[in-house]
Amino acid sequence: MKLKLPEGVFSAYLFDCDGTIADSMPLHYRAWKKVLEEWNCEFEEAFFYSLGGMPIVEIIATLNKRHGLSMPVATVACRKESLYYEMLPQLKVVPEVLEHIEEQHGRIPFAVVSGSTRDSVTASLGMLRLLDRFETMVCAGEYEKGKPDPEAFLLAASRLEVEPRACLVFEDTEMGIQAATAAGMTSVKVPPPWERRVL
Repeated sequence: MKLKLPEGVFSAYLFDCDGTIADSMPLHYRAWKKVLEEWNCEFEEAFFYSLGGMPIVEIIATLNKRHGLSMPVATVACRKESLYYEMLPQLKVVPEVLEHIEEQHGRIPFAVVSGSTRDSVTASLGMLRLLDRFETMVCAGEYEKGKPDPEAFLLAASRLEVEPRACLVFEDTEMGIQAATAAGMTSVKVPPPWERRVL
């Protein structure tokens, strides 16, 4: 399939990482399932995808509340990330998004705006050999309010010295699209893996 961009001229592209540049959501889900089995914690796939864009510590806090558990947030987060890193050699790029990165790289600046940690984003983009394409990254722990709040996108635009209205956001989650809209930016929705395979 081809990702159709909205009309307009854009001065910068802002990309979410997981599920947008990197086809990493299935790997993240497998890592979550493995670590949560150790705590007898259910995590349905549909619920996992509904939390796309949420920082890892907030996901664990949400699961604790949902299931009446008291999993240690830092321990579970660390274990989940290490399991994800083990699976990194299996990581693939989202081809429909790569096409636009290749097309505009060097013409306009790019930023990554992610709910994942900087280490996780760096590892993913490094594995895909795309790390050098981005002028800046805004990752979990570098902003106060996560998506759907616009803070992270506005911070990225500010670092690139581009007006928010001149930015095009690539996102795969509803939370991310809401954040982009709240920031006054235009966005394009990247379909989930099962839709991309069908089209």
